[in-house]
Amino acid sequence: MTAPSELETSPQPDFVLDTSSADDRGLSAPTDTDVIADEDLLDDVEMSLFDHLEELRQRIFYALIAVAVSIVGCFFFVKQIVQLLEVPAGAVKFLQLAPGEYFFVSMKVAAYSGILLASPVILYQIIAFVLPGLTRRERKLLAPIVFGSSFLFVGGLFFAYIALIPAALNFFISYGADVVEQLWSIDRYFEFVLLLMFSTGLAFQIPIIQMLLGLLGIVSSRQMLSGWRYVLLGAAILGAVLTPSTDPLTQSLLGGAVIGLYFGGIGLVKLLGK
Repeated sequence: MTAPSELETSPQPDFVLDTSSADDRGLSAPTDTDVIADEDLLDDVEMSLFDHLEELRQRIFYALIAVAVSIVGCFFFVKQIVQLLEVPAGAVKFLQLAPGEYFFVSMKVAAYSGILLASPVILYQIIAFVLPGLTRRERKLLAPIVFGSSFLFVGGLFFAYIALIPAALNFFISYGADVVEQLWSIDRYFEFVLLLMFSTGLAFQIPIIQMLLGLLGIVSSRQMLSGWRYVLLGAAILGAVLTPSTDPLTQSLLGGAVIGLYFGGIGLVKLLGK
């Protein structure tokens, strides 16, 4: 029998992973921040520029189809819509001052009504196009923003219909009641009404803009509140620009609504902790 060699009898060292050397080579273990970042990202299929353009073309096409169908549908009920929009004028008589004036007014009313009716489809197409590029956190904010914006826009239309339009028309009627007979052009009247309603709906989006600015960390609620003097001036200017009439009552009502919406938006941003 031969004696065991020195290599066989010497103790073998245990295998130990040297984490310090792994860190030196840049192979550190994933941190909590990396895990959160990975969870925030969504597994979306990458698309080329031409694929994005093709999808955008399809979305625009579907939105235009919805608008066209809505306009045609509203045209069949345009008489009822016109009668509804004439209610704030009271006993004022409307005249057709040119051949085909009422027909073009009907087309204009049907177009505005059709766009309003098709707005959910338009909004859906926009959301469907941008949604794959959003993170989970941004997707959670999308639903309340869309719902709040839609609610405020409809609220602006309703506010203009029940408050701004009657106030403006009563001012004009009472101002010249003893001098002129109230016979109005139907085209000019609906131009006034439709412009005032839609501009008021846009002005009612102020809290949504404030919420976006607060969530993005651009402006805090304290900063918004500190600029109240500029808001008062801006509300007066906005009321003068957005209202097609020049009477101070309508401008004051819209300016007051803008101020109320602004301070309400500050409260909303404060509730969000910003």
